[in-house]
Amino acid sequence: MRYRTGIGYDVHQFAEGRKLVLGGVEIDHHVGLLGHSDADVLSHAIADAILGAIGEPDIGYWFPPSDDSIEGISSLKILAKAAELVREKGGYIENIDSSLICEAPKVMPHAQEMKRKIAEAIGIRAADIGIKATTNERMGFVGREEGIAAMAVCSVALKGDVGTILD
Repeated sequence: MRYRTGIGYDVHQFAEGRKLVLGGVEIDHHVGLLGHSDADVLSHAIADAILGAIGEPDIGYWFPPSDDSIEGISSLKILAKAAELVREKGGYIENIDSSLICEAPKVMPHAQEMKRKIAEAIGIRAADIGIKATTNERMGFVGREEGIAAMAVCSVALKGDVGTILD
């Protein structure tokens, strides 16, 4: 086995008239996040971490915002596709760690449900997913409550040799 790590980052601005979805969980808040999909910033960061771990392009490549057929798509489907690509390469996801950065709403009361939904989408145990939350100490766009940011890392195990520098 060879082990690879990927990192993901995403940010979405708040928008009136949208639902707030984080980690596949709809959270009661007066605004949601703007995006072509459900704008689930946490799932997007995790998907990019998974894709990065296997050397694939980011979610914009797999789910382009110019594709009207996927407008409003659940980001859990994006996660499922990223996990499918890992399996196609003969690997599996070892674990995920992530952080949400926002002033509001409070997200930790929803963390267990987020872990459950993400785990189901990517085919790992909820215990192998870390979700943390922090504020931006009232600094920048996050501090002004204009949006939410998320970061994630993913560890993947792939079967096969290490390869060469030219692979």
